[in-house]
Amino acid sequence: MKRNRLPRSVWRNPVHFVACGFGSGAAPFAPGTFGTLAAIPLYLLLEPLAIWAFLAVVTLLFFVGIGICEQTASDFGVHDHGGIVWDEIVGYLITMIAAPQGWLWIAIGFILFRVFDIVKPWPIRRLDREVGGGLGIMVDDLLAGCYAALALYLLASLGLF
Repeated sequence: MKRNRLPRSVWRNPVHFVACGFGSGAAPFAPGTFGTLAAIPLYLLLEPLAIWAFLAVVTLLFFVGIGICEQTASDFGVHDHGGIVWDEIVGYLITMIAAPQGWLWIAIGFILFRVFDIVKPWPIRRLDREVGGGLGIMVDDLLAGCYAALALYLLASLGLF
């Protein structure tokens, strides 16, 4: 298993610290999963917001993510370093935009997002390969979050949980 290694600047540079999920991207293995876990407290802070406010915050975090991920990837000298997990944080928040309340739905959203982020169904895998820079880092997780949100909505609508 390949161990995740991040430059020490993660702990000194605020842009790197945020792009690396407040340090969660420094996990020695599965940094994307740890980054998604780091999104849960942020989701709990945003959950009480009206849907329009939740969408506004997530949109802002997405566009901020393009810049911080691009800068961090450039500084690290790696297009999409595994420790850059801001995209997973935003992707999970997208998953949870209209999720039912409760820990069960938080867990189901987590699982669905991780599955779509790892499997990368069409066109996610293609965008992941072909779009560069900060947008390229963010866009695959945006789509994975949209797919997971749709799956979560369908599960809730069908009353399966």
